Amino acid sequence: MKITDACVVPYPLGDSSVRRMALEARSLGFDSIVVPDAPAQTICGVDVIPGVYLSGLPAKDVQNKAKRCRGTGAMLSVQAGDNGFIRTVANTRGVHVLRGIYAADKHAFDHVAAKIAADNNTAVDIDLAPVIFGRGHQRQKAIHRYLDVMVLERRFEFPLTISSSARSVLGMRAVREVAGLCSLFGMDETGVQAALAGVARVMAPEVGAVTVI
Repeated sequence: MKITDACVVPYPLGDSSVRRMALEARSLGFDSIVVPDAPAQTICGVDVIPGVYLSGLPAKDVQNKAKRCRGTGAMLSVQAGDNGFIRTVANTRGVHVLRGIYAADKHAFDHVAAKIAADNNTAVDIDLAPVIFGRGHQRQKAIHRYLDVMVLERRFEFPLTISSSARSVLGMRAVREVAGLCSLFGMDETGVQAALAGVARVMAPEVGAVTVI
């Protein structure tokens, strides 16, 4: 079972190199990290998985991007939008992960979207950045959104992933710290382990493909 941070952001968008973040991930108990636009590689035993992250695009453009990503070995994540957008994206072959649920409208990810995600093996990402670094209302909003996600996940059993969205090694967290943070919104240790293995679950049909677009 691969333990994966579903998004880290190294230099030049962040402050740390891919190698430095891979080494830190290993020390924190991770087997792999997803990195935007990085080549597939293994650094000191840690797999670097190429990531494609889409935000602000209409659903039709997301569908076109998803077609081009199929078979490349890249994990395709899409920033959540309104309810109609989420339902369409979750039903799009080649989209692996919905990100940013914490920032979406309260009703954007509902029981219909949850069922679609479950049927299509599309994961919902638990981005820990707003929980770690958020303050006041922003942090509470993220926790409440994730509480809602947990209720739907128990009912429909769609995959989950967990990401730090760290832009430096200082933003990365050990597996045990991740478990502590996730307990704030009702995720037990078994659930955390399953979510940390979520990238492998949604990428399973594409194992072996390593071409980067």
